[in-house]
Amino acid sequence: MLLTQELELFPGCTVTLLLFKDVENTAELRKKAMEGAIDGALISASMIVDPFQILVAANKAVHLYKLAKMKTRSLYSEIIFNLSPTNNISDAFRKFGISDGDSSLLIVLVDDGEKKSKLEDIISQVKGQQISVQDISAKADVAKIKKVCFKKIRIAGSLTKILGCCDSVCRSF
Repeated sequence: MLLTQELELFPGCTVTLLLFKDVENTAELRKKAMEGAIDGALISASMIVDPFQILVAANKAVHLYKLAKMKTRSLYSEIIFNLSPTNNISDAFRKFGISDGDSSLLIVLVDDGEKKSKLEDIISQVKGQQISVQDISAKADVAKIKKVCFKKIRIAGSLTKILGCCDSVCRSF
């Protein structure tokens, strides 16, 4: 159901991904995240084609966090910012963060050994069905992703495979 991956460059630091569908309380969760009551990144599942995309963004965020060179205020907001092909923080939140009408939600948690996430607490706050993270490509809105991500990098030809889309998105990092 969930995916936990240790970051190679940061031993002891793990990233956990949780995917939910049919979420009924995204507005409430978004508000809690903005207030800092939820310790995790809440991402619109429709903008993600593969878990690797999140792992790349999280790895970059942890690296910048350790160097004290983040462009945002928290590690979780830095993950969302790193998903965007632009340098506009508010634009990244608008396009990759959850919105009130989203029904699919991806939650990203980072444990660095010092601070442990309260996984069960976060899961209990989501009014939706948890599904396997490997099903993320079924939730992806490829047309929307192409419109947002490929505007800047101008990929030649049409991409018909999700894998090709993921490779292109990850290359923009």
